[in-house]
Amino acid sequence: MKEDFFELAGQRFTSRLIVGTGKYRDFAETRAAIEASGAEIVTVAVRRVNITDPSQENLLDYIDPKKYQILPNTAGCYTVEEAVRTCRLAREAGVGDLVKLEVIGDQRTLFPDVPATLEAARILVKEGFRVLPYITDDPVACLRLAEIGCAAVMPLAAPIGSGLGIRNPYNLRIILEQAKLPVIVDAGVGTASDAALAMELGCDGLLINSAIASAKDPIAMARAMRMGVEAGRLAYLAGRIEQKLYATASSPLGGLIR
Repeated sequence: MKEDFFELAGQRFTSRLIVGTGKYRDFAETRAAIEASGAEIVTVAVRRVNITDPSQENLLDYIDPKKYQILPNTAGCYTVEEAVRTCRLAREAGVGDLVKLEVIGDQRTLFPDVPATLEAARILVKEGFRVLPYITDDPVACLRLAEIGCAAVMPLAAPIGSGLGIRNPYNLRIILEQAKLPVIVDAGVGTASDAALAMELGCDGLLINSAIASAKDPIAMARAMRMGVEAGRLAYLAGRIEQKLYATASSPLGGLIR
């Protein structure tokens, strides 16, 4: 496992778990949960959490950018213009050009606006951003984003914050089969078994926020998610046995005592 690196946008990471920074009680709890998760990439909603104004309480006072890869995201953006402008703001603030792109199409479900996401991704890639787009679990949409030049695709497992787990493993399998770039499951994970399942399917990583931050004990859940991701990845690498309808004896059949 020590040699099993997670490669994303030209960088290597040991952890395959990306964590969000919203919904915690305060920045101190955010920091404690991140540390417990073992994550090396931390995503921040630029429009909701301050990382650009040093004169105000700043999340970066609690999370060291030298220790963690800060991944600004465009949560809360409903248009191409809003999303592109938010990414530009983050880059101008010195956060970097690795961004998580969200263009929401529906306020109730928080599903992405697929055409707008494709358009925004095209603009940002041309401007030199390394784009990680949040998208539906649609193999065709993921393929188009790969063709545009995104650094990864981030299909949802279920609606954001729903905790429903992976609703359509079959679409994820198709996305994984045709992908020539990292596939990171984003949204819908509820507990550690969901994280393990995503990794067992062969996903490259997971982005989790609500399932940790809204848990009764966020710090304990952060540790659980860390172990779930590690267990699922190890099971994927180990190779599960074939599923069969009937039993197969687990003991050797040769040399029976008669």
